Amino acid sequence: MELEFYRRNSLFRLIDTERNIVLESPSDLHNINTNDEVHDDEDLQFSPSMSSSPYITTMLTLMPPPSPESPWTLSPHQTPSPSLLYQCIASLYRPEGSISSIAVSKQQGVVFAGSESTRIHVWRQPDHNEYGCLKATSGEVRAIAVHGNMLFTAHKDHKIRMWNFTVTDHIFKSKKVFSFPKTSSFTLFSRFTNTKQQHKECISCLAYYQTDGLVYTGSYDRTVKAWRLITNHCVDSFVAHEDNVNAIVVNQDDGCVFTCSSDGSVKIWRRVFRENSHTLTMTLKSQFPNSHHPVNAIALNTSSNSCFLYSGSSDGTINFWEKEKLTHRFNHGGFLQGHHFSVMCLVAIEKLIFSGSEDTTIRVWRREEEGCFHECLAVLEGHRGPVSCLAACLEIDRVVKGFLVYSASLDQTFKVWRVKVSPEEGMGLNSYMDRRNNGIDGM
Repeated sequence: MELEFYRRNSLFRLIDTERNIVLESPSDLHNINTNDEVHDDEDLQFSPSMSSSPYITTMLTLMPPPSPESPWTLSPHQTPSPSLLYQCIASLYRPEGSISSIAVSKQQGVVFAGSESTRIHVWRQPDHNEYGCLKATSGEVRAIAVHGNMLFTAHKDHKIRMWNFTVTDHIFKSKKVFSFPKTSSFTLFSRFTNTKQQHKECISCLAYYQTDGLVYTGSYDRTVKAWRLITNHCVDSFVAHEDNVNAIVVNQDDGCVFTCSSDGSVKIWRRVFRENSHTLTMTLKSQFPNSHHPVNAIALNTSSNSCFLYSGSSDGTINFWEKEKLTHRFNHGGFLQGHHFSVMCLVAIEKLIFSGSEDTTIRVWRREEEGCFHECLAVLEGHRGPVSCLAACLEIDRVVKGFLVYSASLDQTFKVWRVKVSPEEGMGLNSYMDRRNNGIDGM
């Protein structure tokens, strides 16, 4: 499957146009000549923890021609405010079913996508040619995690499979290393019984902790299990929530495990020192009035001087907590409003948060460098069904930061977006370039 780029109205040319407009006359944005309708999106809302002024995003839509030679097609070309530019560079319709999980290996330049089938499709960045697929004996790949050259997938048979892959001279090679739990491990002499080894219901999420070589899995059976790669055995299993475990994240800095559930809570777990067992350290719930809605997604945003946790709920709100530096406790910082229906997936990267919703849109939020103030930079529209999963990776441009965002929807489409974010207000493009040239600031 090969992506065909529409170069005549490329994002890079639009960036140059928008950059000149910003530097010459920012007020003339509405006077750009186009045959397409100009939309003002005035319903963008912010965290109530900080005061905010109305924020207006202008989007210009340029319709590219169809490309019937490829299963990938181009979606409308979007150009919002000068602080953020975005374009849906590719869209793939999958008649065999919706994609249920996405993972990106920026190091290897590979994108993985799982669905109801037994095949895990693999695409190459940035041209999105298809490398091929990984074939398993069981389908319904609802969760995928990638680390280095290791890929972890969770399947309908309640097993986790580990794959090794390499990319050399644009040639992709993969091999299944093992799957766990294995039937042969269910013996009378095993430390764990069959019940403790295998999830009773589908595995909904998984995460990998590099330091200890542990794979964490969450399931609709309300449990979380920790698997050690060296032995391929479950070293701990505990009931984490009163309802389905929907998402799991591991902080690679300290090993803390974050889980969320349909019971409306987010929980933080920590491994007992020199043991395999885990203990509950905090339970977080939405501070929105009369809100006890299921939590569908969580995302962790860490840096050298801050740590933020985000959760997306079925009422359309995104709660966030900030970690205290002294006590290491997470204090509620506020919530983001804008989605009209359930938030189904979240991705946090750099200072941006991408949220996919049942309302078919993807919102792009930005957090200020210092403090808890967030703003909605843009609303990405293109899907016709609920956005069920997201993945993103960082790109670096000469002037702006770029991101590749991958989204899948229940409308059976898989889209690739390129998002460009210019420097924040208070630092013009010229001064930003001067600082980079002088070695003051480097992205």
